[in-house]
Amino acid sequence: MASGEPPTLTNTDAKTICITIDGIAIRVPEGTALLKAIETIGISLPALCFDERMAPSSSCRLCQVEIEGRERASCACATPATEGMVVRTRSPALEGFRRAALGFLARSYPPEALQKSPEKPFHRFLKDYGVTPGTEPDSAPSGRLIDLTHPYIRVDMRQCISCYRCIRICEEVQGQYAWKKEKRGGATLVLPNSGGALAASSCVSCGACADTCPTGALEDISVLEKGAPSHWVRTTCPYCGTGCELDVGVREDRIVTVRPVKDSPVSKGHLCVKGRYSWQFVDSPERVTRPMIRLSGRWVETSWEEALREAARMMRQAREVAGPDSVAILASSRATNEESYLAQKLARFHVGTNNVDCCARVCHGPSAAGLGLIFGTGAATNSFDDIERTQAFLIVGTNATENHPIVGDRIRQRILAGIPAVVIDPRRTELASIATVHLQLRPGTNLPLLNALAREILHQGWHDPDFISRRTEGFEDYSRSLEPWTLEKAAEICGVEPALIHEAARLYAQATPAMMFHGLGVTEHIQGTDGVLALAQLALLTGNVGKPGAGVNPLRGQNNVQGTANMGCEPARLTGYQKIEAARELHERVWGRPIPATKGLSAMTMMDAASQGKLKSLLLIGYDLLLSHPNLSATREALSSLDSLIIVDLFLNRTAQEFGHVFLPACSSFEKDGTFMNSERRIQKLRPALRPRGESKTDLEILKLLARELGETEGFAHADSEAVWNEIRAVWPAGAGISYERIEKHGIQWPCPNETHPGTEVLHGERFPIGEKARLRPLGFQPSSERISPEFPMLMNSGRSLFHFNAATMTGPSRNRELRRDDLVQLHPEDARRVGVATGDRVRVKSRHGEFTGVAEITAEVRPGELFTTFHAVQNLVNLATGTGRDPVTDTPEYKVTAARIERLPPA
Repeated sequence: MASGEPPTLTNTDAKTICITIDGIAIRVPEGTALLKAIETIGISLPALCFDERMAPSSSCRLCQVEIEGRERASCACATPATEGMVVRTRSPALEGFRRAALGFLARSYPPEALQKSPEKPFHRFLKDYGVTPGTEPDSAPSGRLIDLTHPYIRVDMRQCISCYRCIRICEEVQGQYAWKKEKRGGATLVLPNSGGALAASSCVSCGACADTCPTGALEDISVLEKGAPSHWVRTTCPYCGTGCELDVGVREDRIVTVRPVKDSPVSKGHLCVKGRYSWQFVDSPERVTRPMIRLSGRWVETSWEEALREAARMMRQAREVAGPDSVAILASSRATNEESYLAQKLARFHVGTNNVDCCARVCHGPSAAGLGLIFGTGAATNSFDDIERTQAFLIVGTNATENHPIVGDRIRQRILAGIPAVVIDPRRTELASIATVHLQLRPGTNLPLLNALAREILHQGWHDPDFISRRTEGFEDYSRSLEPWTLEKAAEICGVEPALIHEAARLYAQATPAMMFHGLGVTEHIQGTDGVLALAQLALLTGNVGKPGAGVNPLRGQNNVQGTANMGCEPARLTGYQKIEAARELHERVWGRPIPATKGLSAMTMMDAASQGKLKSLLLIGYDLLLSHPNLSATREALSSLDSLIIVDLFLNRTAQEFGHVFLPACSSFEKDGTFMNSERRIQKLRPALRPRGESKTDLEILKLLARELGETEGFAHADSEAVWNEIRAVWPAGAGISYERIEKHGIQWPCPNETHPGTEVLHGERFPIGEKARLRPLGFQPSSERISPEFPMLMNSGRSLFHFNAATMTGPSRNRELRRDDLVQLHPEDARRVGVATGDRVRVKSRHGEFTGVAEITAEVRPGELFTTFHAVQNLVNLATGTGRDPVTDTPEYKVTAARIERLPPA
């Protein structure tokens, strides 16, 4: 910058203008709010009603400034900067107004609140302006709510100054409307929409209200109990595949609170209940922090040296006796990219096997396979920011507001703003309840419905002939294959009205652009891969590929399931999800060792091989396999057939309890560094906020130590995570340009082939990795073998809830148990009357494969003849009842369709 040139607010491509604030000239992007510009030069105005995540309301007027040429003062929060503007932030008139206004707000404010929480914005401003609180009695003391019922948020409305930020952030960001204004006795009070306790309201515990509150009227209970943080660490959430960023508040090596990162490109300053509050697992008394070995059927603590020695002996023995393919590694989708890379390298480089996989096998394997087949890249085509660009949504088999809440919240806000949405789901989910069209199909009938949508689009002339001609091949055969799939035929199979299918086709095809999201309701079927292909072909028919606001976008389940598979924890793929033969030469050159030639086992076929006595030793990292896999009885039989099972985890999970031989305690994500990859292909930094607990070690350290114990003197001598990442870049051309330095502030989306490349927000703009054209494929329908009968007259579906995550390993130790304690089995009121069940009753669900128990919830969200259950309560063992069906392309299990019956259990 030349001497005397005014500083620039941000490095942006937007047009910049020059303004002067209190005699200081600066350059800002045109249209920047004055308040933001003022803050960049170190001036803090008491903008108590303002939060950058919401539209400015200018209700407190405390951020007023004087602008040369204007008679009246203007609110800086709502005034855009214009070229040549001259601004004064402080004058006797402005300061006098602020002091008087603060005095009015504080006239009945409790003085002790300032002493307890001096860091609160309102308290700082009272001190700065010399205002004494509590000079008058409260005009409505009996009406001010003090509520201690919520497990995470204390409500004390004696400290409310009526800024209404809690109401607005719940409406504008979360979309939940859990807070309201109400006139009581001449005073306007802020109350939960229950009229009483917050815990009884529609609150989903995202904590946005407490985060935005400037006074402490709404406060995290953890802060009140443990004190304010001494420092903050920015990192990435360990839960779902959205990839939200966290500011972790730490005090004395303990997490005190977590708040959202406001400038996160993914989460936009928002979090769900899991990211915001479900971190207590880090210091759970149930956590294992010392290595253990099972002796005479009992777990015994031991040293790291002895545990590693025994683990290496077991793996070595299996390899020497039965060959390298008798050993397998299942990597963790909660581990970092660097750790996952070393896991697959250990399998291939040392053991000499392609028997390496991860939990992508049992969730979104069909997404990677289907998108890879048709486009050449098995990942989301677009970015989350396209939610705000699209003109229509097609949401298929994903309950996004519960399973990917921040993405779901953004979609909900767009729908509420008038963007049309089609939701395809057997349940009336939250998004389905506000969608333009809800196609509530029978479980297992995705293909007939999607084929009928495609046929209707073609018959009505709503397709894009130019795009089809330029970017696809096989159109004639594909279009002929659709002819049998009339609206009436699909309606009969799916249980959906023909007119609704027609309207859904029109809404999706006629909007430009239109964006798809899909989840496990597409992939966890015997035709999971075909379901993904059918979605991709709908996008191709309508030209909704390769442009902003469009595309086909799987919402991945675990925080790094996209990354773990991408790092090569997949039997047929190497780093970068490259096919083995395509990337063999590059890997062998970098590794200096050949890649095994034999076909590897998937997570499912590993269990088959164990039952057959072919698989002898399994290294299981961060994966409660027994609870996660279907047909639990068969999984139990397979695990019992192993000669050795080595567990790397934070907790002695159900698999470890029943079958483990060696337990190696791992660090949590809050205790290590590295990177995660989210659903939109973004690589983001993970930073340690805490020291490792007890003797626990990172997966990276464990894998390096285990490799050394196995006799490896090369290939695992990386100094740190960054050194591993740089090796990843060397074998993955599409990620070569993503360095640690470049992602220090914000993540980058691959492909990013070099360090001058900005990353890729939208894939397939001009061509596909497989060539210029994508091949359209005829897709037939294969009905599930899980069919209703007099003995099993209902179809059961399963999924996650908002408050828990998978087997509840991490959410179980948190106070989320107070928000949702047990698995709920949903059934329609008609079925409830037939079997004599009421909400809250204990019930037993039986299938051809087994049975489990849960708590009934009577709801019209499911159709008559159908059940839906969550699977978070470990003691319930829901997967005792799930079946054996698998997608033939990926081996992904059929979790979403099980013939079952339900019966009421007698009271205990």
